[in-house]
Amino acid sequence: QVQVAESGGGSVQSGGSLRLSCSTTGTTSSPNCMAWFRQAQGKEREAVATIHKNGKQRYADSVVGRFTISQDDSRKMLYLEMNSLKPEDTAMYYCAADFEKRFACSFYFPEEYQNWGQGTQVTVSS
Repeated sequence: QVQVAESGGGSVQSGGSLRLSCSTTGTTSSPNCMAWFRQAQGKEREAVATIHKNGKQRYADSVVGRFTISQDDSRKMLYLEMNSLKPEDTAMYYCAADFEKRFACSFYFPEEYQNWGQGTQVTVSS
């Protein structure tokens, strides 16, 4: 059974940095897509960044130039380097894995990801 687990959240001041990590276990296959989503209190879950096995990346406009998504060579470890954090980045951050998308990752439809972690909280204070 595939399991996804995030780590690395925490509390930082505005302008600070955090690095989130995500591991995918319980499978001999590597996901086609991996993604970071976030959900702030009272808001819908939104994509932050996605990465396909072909290397294609996509970012939410609000994080371009500040966040970087990356994977290790096995493509089972996912990272999110977050710099210049803002209070509006405060949210629960989730890692998601998809094993079906052949060419591009889903960005607007989180339900298309089969496996999710429990989330890690990121809090940015002003």
